[in-house]
Amino acid sequence: MLKPALREGCVERCPGCAHRALSAQGSQAQKENWLLGRLSPWRERFTPLQAVAEESRWHYRDKVCLATAWNGEKWEFGLRLRDELIPIPHCPVHSVRVREAVDLLARALPPAPLFPLAFYAQAGPQATLVVKAHEVPDPVWLAPPLSEALAGIGLEGLWLNRHPAAGKRLFAKNGWRLLWGQPRSTTQQGLWHGPAAFQQLIPALYESALTTAEAFLTPSGRTPIVDLYCGIGASLARWTRAGAPAVGVELNGEAVECARRNAPGALVLRGKCADRLPQLNDWLQAAAETADRGALYVNPPRTGMEPEVLNWAVQEFRPARIAYLSCSAGTLRRDLEGLTGAGYRVERIMPCDFFPQTYHVETLALLAAENHR
Repeated sequence: MLKPALREGCVERCPGCAHRALSAQGSQAQKENWLLGRLSPWRERFTPLQAVAEESRWHYRDKVCLATAWNGEKWEFGLRLRDELIPIPHCPVHSVRVREAVDLLARALPPAPLFPLAFYAQAGPQATLVVKAHEVPDPVWLAPPLSEALAGIGLEGLWLNRHPAAGKRLFAKNGWRLLWGQPRSTTQQGLWHGPAAFQQLIPALYESALTTAEAFLTPSGRTPIVDLYCGIGASLARWTRAGAPAVGVELNGEAVECARRNAPGALVLRGKCADRLPQLNDWLQAAAETADRGALYVNPPRTGMEPEVLNWAVQEFRPARIAYLSCSAGTLRRDLEGLTGAGYRVERIMPCDFFPQTYHVETLALLAAENHR
């Protein structure tokens, strides 16, 4: 059988997109079948995978993290295959803005001995140069016409992150410096974000998932909602617009700042969710005087819910409904087993193809307390 032709700009040796040689139908079928196997106890609760049209499966990555290497003449941006950098300057899943920014910076940045660039990160209009050093020379290279060209392609802020240990983690906590532009931007939905805050890559699918979660949780003035791992507050903003009292918890300081701006009617606590359980109990106790049992929305990292948080949810909070958006079927299964073992039933599981061309798939699980109809 002949191997399907790669999309124009796709580099065959690039390790990035495991499904790039599959059709949309083939990729989505593989994802659905894989999820059905991983979450087999609830396979009868599955709904069809939510996906975008064929052309929207390309040029969708407006948030990237790329490794870099100096080739003696200019900078190259791409992904590493073992110790080798595979340049991907025209990657067909990258947005036009990402490709144009990479092209401009590759030719404009100082050479490696002066500018030890390790990574390039971009979150929509906000871009970051991660250098493996404590200090670098002043950015005399960032003058017109480069700054004007960056603005012309839709960038709004360019940051420097000084990180001598870059590679163990992407950003150094205290290494930030805004080189040019403004420190915050807004998404298509009008939500404020900075250079490091996480955002879902396909806004239309994310909005669909949030709409489904909102319809299930039914936020109102009598339904307090606890929103854990709340990020920049996209979900919090929905709950407060519906009139629900809401509290969010998020570890990243930049995201907390943005969540407070995006959902001004909500209380946003900074820290690990497990460390904020006493404050959540106090908030729920105050809300209980005029509210119903409440709801829980969680969107954790790949590690899933912290064990202390899951125990608190089922033993102390006991919300009537739970919406759980997961990026890991393994930890989702573990947490669903814990929740169903504590008296919750899985009402629906909705897969979402947030990462076309890859094997990654996210899942929205909706649960209700057994004694709540």
